[in-house]
Amino acid sequence: MTGLLRRPEVGALVAAFGIFLYFSISTSAFLTPAGVATWLYSSSLFGIMAVAVALLMIGGEFDLSAGAMTGTTGLIVGIATTQWGLNVWLALVLALAAALLVGAFNAWLVTSTALPSFIVTLATFFILQGLNLAVTKLLTGTVAIQGLGAVTGFDQARVLFGSSFPLFGMDVKISIVWWILLTALATWVLLRTRFGNWVFAVGGQAASSRQVGVPVRRVKFGLFLTTAGAAWLVGMLQLFDVSTVQATTGIGQEFVYIICAVVGGCLLTGGFGSAIGAALGALIYGMALQGIVFAQWDSNWLKAFLGGMLLLAVLVNLGVRRQAGDRS
Repeated sequence: MTGLLRRPEVGALVAAFGIFLYFSISTSAFLTPAGVATWLYSSSLFGIMAVAVALLMIGGEFDLSAGAMTGTTGLIVGIATTQWGLNVWLALVLALAAALLVGAFNAWLVTSTALPSFIVTLATFFILQGLNLAVTKLLTGTVAIQGLGAVTGFDQARVLFGSSFPLFGMDVKISIVWWILLTALATWVLLRTRFGNWVFAVGGQAASSRQVGVPVRRVKFGLFLTTAGAAWLVGMLQLFDVSTVQATTGIGQEFVYIICAVVGGCLLTGGFGSAIGAALGALIYGMALQGIVFAQWDSNWLKAFLGGMLLLAVLVNLGVRRQAGDRS
């Protein structure tokens, strides 16, 4: 039993089952094919980022710029294609390069100055938020970019980022496939590779890890780049799904990603957590987000739910870790 309690995703699995059961019973739309497809799609977008953020948190760092970066990447593709006439695939590469550059900047500043990543990425968040609004308005005269569906090559790129396929009567978005694949990949990296061992070691005891030869700086660079790459992917999934992007896209979502990771078992102090747990945390949020709509509740209850979920997860994680530690 102690070994089971030590699994970071156990609490999230129980909570996910409880929320699934509640909304399945209390609403008629939750278990319909359209309803399931809706909350799975919502969960997938949060889940991709939550998994990347979880890896970073296990490594002992935060990235508050992740939400804004999803919007930044979408805006880069939108401006590059509709305003500058670039090929859509070249615009995709340009957006990815920009995201990785921001991730590398965050990693460099954190590792070079020893400043808390919370402060560094909070500053990056505000910079990106301001640039998204100011540059978009300067170049287009508005705070939104539309008409991407008419861009040459858009339909080809949409196959990878905005398509869907029928399954069990549902219209399954391609983002759900990305979510499952990346969760599986992140789990394999954490549990089966040397880099995964380094991530846990760096998050648990960075100084001791450095003394035994763990490349702490390289690990943190890899984790920040992973978060940046995930932000680019989510930005593309959103962009090619609706063919438009707002300058405010992603603002405020960074805290949802962290909450999903914490609910999934990640400790705020680092060194503990799992990708599967973070994916389950995103599933909980996605089910609650759509379940509240299906139940016709006041949408303001979602914020109260988020806060309560975060507080409960932190308390449960703390209690379980203490109990498991005492028994061992």
